Amino acid sequence: MLFLVRMDVNIPHDLPEAQAADIKAREKAYAQALQHDGRWRHLWRVVGEYANYSVFDVASNDELHTLLSGLPLFPYMKIHVTPLAQHPSAIA
Repeated sequence: MLFLVRMDVNIPHDLPEAQAADIKAREKAYAQALQHDGRWRHLWRVVGEYANYSVFDVASNDELHTLLSGLPLFPYMKIHVTPLAQHPSAIA
């Protein structure tokens, strides 16, 4: 199942820098592991925002929820999920 996910990140300004840096490093490692195993198919930055659009390829809604809630930055994110279906005019 494919899902388009928009993630907007809002790290509190009063979070200690060392703690924020640790969270970001863990986030990067987690995201890259999911990309390597094929479940995080695309990751695109939104220009001028601390946000991204991503495409996930997972078996279920529950799997996607588990992956997203496992993100180290999850407590600081607003997430919008759009399930995707094959378009009848698509050639791929």
